[in-house]
Amino acid sequence: MTRSLVLAGFLAFGLPAFSYASSDDAWAEFRADVQAACEALSPKEGTVLVEVNPFGSESYGAAIVYHRTDAGLDRYVCIYDKQSKEAELTAAFPAADSS
Repeated sequence: MTRSLVLAGFLAFGLPAFSYASSDDAWAEFRADVQAACEALSPKEGTVLVEVNPFGSESYGAAIVYHRTDAGLDRYVCIYDKQSKEAELTAAFPAADSS
């Protein structure tokens, strides 16, 4: 009986700690996957910054891609399908009107 209680206590308190640690690793891997997929689709000239949303939505990862050239700054949205692991990049957003 005592052995069963000890085992039950370990399972109740010990396993969540292990799943939390692997969960952090899984999210880090997810963010790296989104980063790599979005960088691969980004324009090659100029300077590119990919800002990955830490968790995305239930089905998709998301990132904002900033692309700076001598002509200015373009912004794109990169959508990453969590199931297929494929990404798509939108067309550049027009410059914001500052008026």
